[in-house]
Amino acid sequence: MALRESVVSARGLRKQYGREVPVNAVNDVSIEIAPEESAAIIGPSGCGKSTLLYLLGGLERPTAGGIRVAGEQLDGMAEAGLARMRRRKVGFVFQAFELVSELTTRENVELPALLAGSSRRSARRRAHQLLERVGLDDRADHLPSMLSGGQCQRVAIARALANEPVVLLADEPTGNLDSAATADILRLFAELHDDGLTLVIVTHDERIAAAADRLISMRDGRLVDETRLAGGTARSLGSITGLEE
Repeated sequence: MALRESVVSARGLRKQYGREVPVNAVNDVSIEIAPEESAAIIGPSGCGKSTLLYLLGGLERPTAGGIRVAGEQLDGMAEAGLARMRRRKVGFVFQAFELVSELTTRENVELPALLAGSSRRSARRRAHQLLERVGLDDRADHLPSMLSGGQCQRVAIARALANEPVVLLADEPTGNLDSAATADILRLFAELHDDGLTLVIVTHDERIAAAADRLISMRDGRLVDETRLAGGTARSLGSITGLEE
């Protein structure tokens, strides 16, 4: 049986900020994310987790290294090509939701499909399906200001799924939520994973980390440890750098 190509592949990634005193937010990172895998990236604040996620999704450009997403090489790609790739192949979920405050729930979910060239009718039909899936079809005409934090995040997830992405990238998706809303998001991610969607989630939430197929630990811009979950039991693959906690 032929091996399937990784959904996300990065080699020697580096992201440097500053000129006089340069800082490597991401430093020589290589990573592969397999189809239908759920990976949680964990580590202390400021270790480079979010920067790595934005590099993998084409929201940031690397200083060095290569990135391939769903068969497309991102490094060196023109901005128009990056924007097209993001719209069609990658879904993003952010801690602060990033909904358009002037648009209704339905309009927020329709927006990515419209930007990708879908007809109004097709975008509306897709939005209706997704709002039903996240349990918010009865809030379709509400503005974000009329929703709870958990509801806003479910809208954001629905929006991220509008163009049927091959990978969903989430940056601290439960960071602004209470326990009940977090449980709702966990259930939704589990359903999406069961349906075969590839997930990469930056998180401090131990519940999300424990539910992933794979834990990737970062420190000081580098990957330092990896753990895979087999049958619900964590099996450490060993420290990549040999550093001790």
